[in-house]
Amino acid sequence: MPLWWQLLVGLSAVMPTRAGDKPLNVCMSTKHHKAEPGPEEKLYVECSPWKDNACCTASTSWEAHLTVSPLYNFSLIHCGLLTPACHQHFIQAICFYECSPNLGPWIQPGVLSGQEKISGVPLCREDCEQWWEDCHSSYTCKSNWQEGWDWSQGKNRCPAGALCQPFPHYFPTPTDLCEKIWSNSFKASLERRRSGKCLQKWFPPHQGNPNEAVARLFASPAPVHKLSCTVTAFYLCLTFLF
Repeated sequence: MPLWWQLLVGLSAVMPTRAGDKPLNVCMSTKHHKAEPGPEEKLYVECSPWKDNACCTASTSWEAHLTVSPLYNFSLIHCGLLTPACHQHFIQAICFYECSPNLGPWIQPGVLSGQEKISGVPLCREDCEQWWEDCHSSYTCKSNWQEGWDWSQGKNRCPAGALCQPFPHYFPTPTDLCEKIWSNSFKASLERRRSGKCLQKWFPPHQGNPNEAVARLFASPAPVHKLSCTVTAFYLCLTFLF
């Protein structure tokens, strides 16, 4: 084999590629998720959009709606009752997390817990904006609801010195709410619903699941990088050729 051809083959061998092997139609490996998705005819209220193909059971969907859910013993009313619209957004978010089989491209292994988690799930712009708007007059005492609570009495309480304030105090923008509240599990997308490039945390059951196509888009293989000679590499090629 000519020396110049060996050089080109060697350069192509080190060019980066991606296999695009992100899983589709899967459930996270956690305490409450099913081993694999399937029909669940009796999912409760806000979890019902996933009844045709769900990662949650009917029991989990019921427990997701309780004010202090036994799923995580977490109280949504740590600073008093949320407004009904605000409360609904949180129940929808819990259902989305527990029931959706379309989170595969964003599933990551849990470092400490040994259970899987999600990171950077792109929520549609309207989902973040409406969630933030509907929680404007509700109260909380933390911007990160995933850690830092006082669990001394068996359920989450505000840590010492954390004052209950209206949501905008801890979440000045819709992006802050979507991304901070569960340690970047969600990402505030600039894309809108029906763009095919973001996920909806809830959708009308009769319209079908729009998140399936979005998951396929994000799971599809990235283009394979073809061989390209930079200026430096080009001169290196010439050095060996001549």
